[in-house]
Amino acid sequence: MAAERTATPTGRGDDRSVGAALQRYRAMALVVGVLLVALFFVAVPLEYIWHVPEPATVLGTAHGFLYGLFLLATVDLALRARWTLQGTVLTLVAGTVPVLSFYAERKATAKTRAGERV
Repeated sequence: MAAERTATPTGRGDDRSVGAALQRYRAMALVVGVLLVALFFVAVPLEYIWHVPEPATVLGTAHGFLYGLFLLATVDLALRARWTLQGTVLTLVAGTVPVLSFYAERKATAKTRAGERV
C-alpha cells in the first residue's frame, strides 16, 4: 500500500520529493556557481597578479565545502528523479567549470521538470 501512494504513473517516485530535491539542487548550484565565478575571475587574479592571497583562500575554502553539499544535493536529486549515471556525472563535473555550471543547472532543471532523465 505504501508503495502505491508514493509511486507516480511514470515510476519516478514521489513528485513532491523530486520537487523538493530539485529546489535544493538549484539553490546549491547557484551558490556554488557564483562562488566559482568569483574565485576564478576575482580572487585568483588578486592572488597571482597583485599578491593578495586572502580572498582566494576564503572563497576557495567556501567553494570546496559548499561543493560537497552540492554533490550531495545532486546525488539526492539524481536518485529521486532516476537520472542516468552519465547525466549525473556530467552535472557534477559541470559544477567545477565556471559559467558552465549555470548552463548545466538550467538543462537539468528543464529535463527534470519535463519528466525526462538527465
